[in-house]
Order: sequence, then C-alpha cells, then structure tokens
Amino acid sequence: MKKRTNIRMSGLGGQGVVTSAHVLAMAANKDGKFSISNPFFGAEKRMAPAESYCRIGIERIYDRGELVFPDVIVVYHPQVITLQKSYTAPFYSGIKKEGVVIINSNADLLNAEDKEMLASLNVSVYTFDATAIALEVAGTELASNMALIGAIAGITKVVTLEGLDLAIQDRFGKKYVASGGTATLDEAIKKKFAKKEQLLKKNMDTIRKSYETASVWAEEHKLVAA
Repeated sequence: MKKRTNIRMSGLGGQGVVTSAHVLAMAANKDGKFSISNPFFGAEKRMAPAESYCRIGIERIYDRGELVFPDVIVVYHPQVITLQKSYTAPFYSGIKKEGVVIINSNADLLNAEDKEMLASLNVSVYTFDATAIALEVAGTELASNMALIGAIAGITKVVTLEGLDLAIQDRFGKKYVASGGTATLDEAIKKKFAKKEQLLKKNMDTIRKSYETASVWAEEHKLVAA
C-alpha cells in the first residue's frame, strides 16, 4: 500500500472542484486514513480556473498548498486542456511516473506531443464522459463532479464506496459552512432535488456507476490500486 496518494483536480468555477476534494478527503477519514484537501483559485466565478488538491495517506499529513507532483490528475473541463484554463500548464505538469490522468470529455483531447510525454512516464489516461453519466443517473450536469470522484476511487481504490457514502451524507445531509462560491454551488445542487434523501441517493448512484466503469478499465489496464 502506498503511504500517500496526491491528487490534483483542475476545472472551472461552478464544477464542484473544491467540493470534490473535500468529499474525497472526508471519505478517506471515514476509511480510517489521514487526509488534507485545499483549494486554489482566483475570482470565485463561473468558468474561471479552479484547482483543488487532495492528499490521502496512511500516515499523518502536514504539508498543504499547491500540489506540484501529483500521482493523479483530474481534468474537469476540456478547456483546461484546449485553452489552458488552468493554474498549471501544461495540465499534466509534474505528474509522477506511472501516474494516472482522468479526463472528463467525450473526445480525445490530447495531441501527439501530450501522448508522447505521458507515454514516456508510463502514465495511464482515462478519458470518459462524466457529464453524460451525471445527466443519465442524477439528471443534472451538476453531479459531474460525483462521477469524477467515482472514477478516482474506482481506479485508485484510495477510498471505499462505503467511505464515500458516509462523506456524501456529511456534506449534503448536514449543515455545512463553506466559502461563498462553494456554498452557493451546494445550494444550487440541493435545489435540483426535492428532498435531501433524493440528493444523497442520486449523488451516490452517480459515484457508484462511475466507480464500477472505472474499476473495469483499471483492471483491463492492469493498474495497481493505491
């Protein structure tokens, strides 16, 4: 088992990048692991670059701040790659050897140079349409981040589905104080569902479906779990 898994999430404002890191870190705690999550962004507005970091390990974690050398990179929006809407460019900067890149897209966004660089580091790339899964299962693209969380867990096994279920209940089932932009997003998500129970179920169903699909992909590519 790896002592630490470092995850860098890059997206745009309004996609729940900050929420994703927090839920993942909470799930790790529920699983008995140590974790720290922290965001990195400028103006809290939709479509502005947003980055978040999640560190999970079996030993206490003290370092915070920007995650320069991640094991896993998660791209929430194609523009992170196509328009370099990111605080880290190119998007795969610092990725460790044998790392994993997860991209939310319905098309291959990588050019020949990107593919050559990632192949030289033996980095595995999982491109899937998280937004499509969110729309199919939850009925709203606001659950795209849940699909991405499911993919992270399915490939790395850094947290369990049980841990994620408990984390989702804590995040959306209880009163939680967040920063302005994140709190607004949380409220927007809640308004999409008539009851909290429905919100919790839809989010977890989205995570579970994505987890299962990503797990199959990881097995096919013989990736070793964290």
